[in-house]
Amino acid sequence: MNRAMRFHRSPFGRFINSSAGRAFRLAAGTVFLAVGLRHRHTAAGKASLFWSVLPLSAGGLDLCYVSAALGGPLRGAACRAQART
Repeated sequence: MNRAMRFHRSPFGRFINSSAGRAFRLAAGTVFLAVGLRHRHTAAGKASLFWSVLPLSAGGLDLCYVSAALGGPLRGAACRAQART
């Protein structure tokens, strides 16, 4: 079993690719965006703005960057399908 498959079957992997996980990623991205906008004139604020793209795109487009980094599929539906097998 490869690393991506182990990730998909882990409790964290199942959560992050579920509907609740997508909502969590969208909420986290929104928080990073709000903090970044509030502190946009500082280096930390700019970093927060740039970082917010990852969870917002992952939640909004149903992507899993962790799975892709481990050699698995990028799409959340494919991750969920692998977790079921």
